[in-house]
Parts: sequence; structure tokens; C-alpha cells
Amino acid sequence: MAAIKSWALTDPGSVRKYNEDNMLSRPEIGLWVVADGAGGHDSGEVASGMIVDELARLPADLSAEALIAQVSTTLSQVHHALRAKALTRGSDVMIASTFIALLVTGKNFTCLWAGDSRAYLLRNGALSQLTRDHSLVQELVDLGRLAPADAESHPHANIITRAVGSDSETLELDRVNGTAKPGDRFLLCSDGLSKTLTQTEISHLLGTADGETAPKNLIAAALGHKVRDNITALVVEIQA
Repeated sequence: MAAIKSWALTDPGSVRKYNEDNMLSRPEIGLWVVADGAGGHDSGEVASGMIVDELARLPADLSAEALIAQVSTTLSQVHHALRAKALTRGSDVMIASTFIALLVTGKNFTCLWAGDSRAYLLRNGALSQLTRDHSLVQELVDLGRLAPADAESHPHANIITRAVGSDSETLELDRVNGTAKPGDRFLLCSDGLSKTLTQTEISHLLGTADGETAPKNLIAAALGHKVRDNITALVVEIQA
């Protein structure tokens, strides 16, 4: 199996005092996570922190499918725990977080997610978005009622339709699988980054620096744009 290295950086952004993003790197089991406490809800940092804390406890001796199953099961348990915690604060309270995970086992990778935190893959100089946002504007784009170029500036661009701890009885994670190849660079990020930088900017910043420098450059570029949200960039590189 090829060696894997990862680097990550998070920042409150240019406006907010607190950072509700959380991240996890567990290269020993092939698991990387970004969780973004849902903006406008109570205790977003509690939700994202609980996700990371629970996944940090997963054992290191799981097979590929067992690891994927354990991540899904753990997220479902956190979902119900957050809903129960929210009920103790009032019937109209929600404590929620988006979630994106990259799992690399052998020559394969899997992404699991809920919400609008994203995973990108840079391969041979070409950037592709691996995830599809669970958001109101994405649904409008899919219905042909909104142009993709207008999605980020839409007044409801911050409304997500799926999250860990949301008001849905059960948590549904999306999944995508693929082959991990030497030279691949994956980027996991919260929406503060993906809504501030264009895909062209992300591709350039992810591809023109070494892996260790890439998160710093991505965060710096977002801060240069006066990003109004928390920002997290986690880069995973498959080495020869």
C-alpha cells in the first residue's frame, strides 16, 4: 500500500469569534473527517465536537467494510444523541453539524457525508468535486430553477437539507467510492472555504504547493477574501 500523508488547518475566519468546525486525522486506520457545526443553530461546536470525539474512539483493527459500517453506525448514534440533547433545551432547538469523511483502505477510497462540507480530488492536475451538497440551492440547481453560477450568492445558500442532529428521525449519509492512486490529493473542507474560493482557485492552490503548505495557502486565500464563516482545509496525499 502507498504511504499516505495528511495536513490540516482551521481558522475562525474574518468575522466570527468562535470556530464551530472540528476535524480528525487518523492515518493509522485511514480515516479523515471535517465537521462543521451548523450556522444559526445552538452549540454547533458541541455537535461537530461530538462527531470527532466518537470517531476518535474507533478501534484500529477493522476491515475496510467494517470501518465504513462503524463510521455510519457511530454517526447515527451521534445523530440521535444530539437530537435528545436538543430536546432538553426546548422543542425548537437544533444542535447539528455537517459531516464529511474520507476513508482510504488499500487501493480504494470512500467518502461519506451529510450536508455541504465537501471532498475534492486533484488527480493529474484536474480537480473534481466528489461530493454533492445537501442544500436548498443544490436542489434548486438540480430542478433547473437556479444556475450553478448563482448558487453561492443566493440568499438561502446557507440552508442545508441534511445534517447530523437535524430534525429528521434517521440520518442518511451519501457515499461515493473510487480507486486511490499515487499522486492523488484529496481536500476535505467546510463550506466557508468552498463558498469563498472558486474551483479554479482551489485547484491552483491545491496543486501548486507541497501538501504541507496547501492548507495554509487555501486558508490564507479565503482570509484574503474576508471570509465570513469558519474555514477548515484538510489535505490527504497518496504517495508513491
